[in-house]
Amino acid sequence: MTVELKVSGGWLTVCPLSALVPGRGVAALLPDGSQAAVFLDRAGRPYAIGNQDPFTGAHVLSRGLVGRAQGRPFVASPLLKQRFDLESGRCLDDEEVAVRTYRVRTASAP
Repeated sequence: MTVELKVSGGWLTVCPLSALVPGRGVAALLPDGSQAAVFLDRAGRPYAIGNQDPFTGAHVLSRGLVGRAQGRPFVASPLLKQRFDLESGRCLDDEEVAVRTYRVRTASAP
């Protein structure tokens, strides 16, 4: 099984599903030069958001801690600890801030 992200050119294979550790993230360089942070929650569901922390500009969200708040999956930035909803990209600590989200799927390896 592989993890794929929906990008402007179609579905992009990021990594084998087995490369993801539940509760931890990996960074992926996308064809347009941007980065995505890809996560697997403890239930086995993959998520992807932009890897750039909007508060610091650093590409570090893939290194954040994954958790749940009010039933919503989030990642907490490793720098200033703001939490970003993994489904919507909204910052749970500042409603005016959000990061990009990506559609994610798992697919059988060719």
